[in-house]
Amino acid sequence: MRSGGRQQPNWKLDDERRQRLTTSSDQIFPMAADNYRPGNYMHERSHTGAHQDYDIGLCGYILLVLSYVIILLTFPFSLTVCLKVVQEYERAVMFRLGRILGGAKGPGLFIIVPCVDAYTKVDLRTVTFDVPPQEILTKDSVTVAVDAVVYFRVFDPVISITNVEDAPKSTQLLAATSLRNVLGTKSLQEILSDRESIAQTMQAALDEGTECWGVRVERVEVKDVRLPVQLQRAMAAEAEAAREARAKVIAAEGEQKASRALKDAADVIMQSPTALQLRYLQTLTTIASEKNSTIVFPIPVMKMMIELDIPSYLETQL
Repeated sequence: MRSGGRQQPNWKLDDERRQRLTTSSDQIFPMAADNYRPGNYMHERSHTGAHQDYDIGLCGYILLVLSYVIILLTFPFSLTVCLKVVQEYERAVMFRLGRILGGAKGPGLFIIVPCVDAYTKVDLRTVTFDVPPQEILTKDSVTVAVDAVVYFRVFDPVISITNVEDAPKSTQLLAATSLRNVLGTKSLQEILSDRESIAQTMQAALDEGTECWGVRVERVEVKDVRLPVQLQRAMAAEAEAAREARAKVIAAEGEQKASRALKDAADVIMQSPTALQLRYLQTLTTIASEKNSTIVFPIPVMKMMIELDIPSYLETQL
């Protein structure tokens, strides 16, 4: 679109994004909502025309003309100062006499005018930082120390420079506060077992808070949950008692099954006296294989040996 024969600047944010950013900025900067809002700023820029045509004042025009004269007089040496390079993963936000000059520049080569232009490079790559351990009182009144790691990146270089002084540091401080707020509503059991849902809740809260800074939180991970030493001992004792109880239950169930099997075997053996005698002999064989010096014969076996005249047979053999 053109207004008065002048081309309007091509801003990346659509009307819906601008409205959302304006609302978020009002919540964060209520004291300066009228003078420092992305929506007002963009609206003001859209009525001033191209970046060369906004009113910079008489002194500004004088400085701009002098800068061009110096560039021409020192050409081609001035190219070393005027030409700048932005990497593929970076964007440059330019200021001319304190005002933003168009949108973000890059990647590639761009030109600045010395003395009147300044620029700031913004890294668009994903950045990580560790949230320091936070002392948190859970919903069930247990004090724990929790730390996390946050992955974020800048999605709009312009508002990341104009809306906040230090976007990475502000994101880090907001992450520490969000971690305390989210975990303060959880019990200890939920913190230990539902880390994934906690990370998703924290990511949503951070992403909503940092959107007006041009920052998008991509991922949050809860790293470690440190419990007090006394609580660790109590939980270890509770776990040990639970394991012992389960072991006793398993042993009792095994004895019950063994008793039933033994009862069934006894019922079968009692129906056949010969089977009982064979069982006695099998037991004696097992005892003899262990090289015991004393062997105790059951009474029915002794009776059977007398009936078979086994002692006389042994004497004849000796």
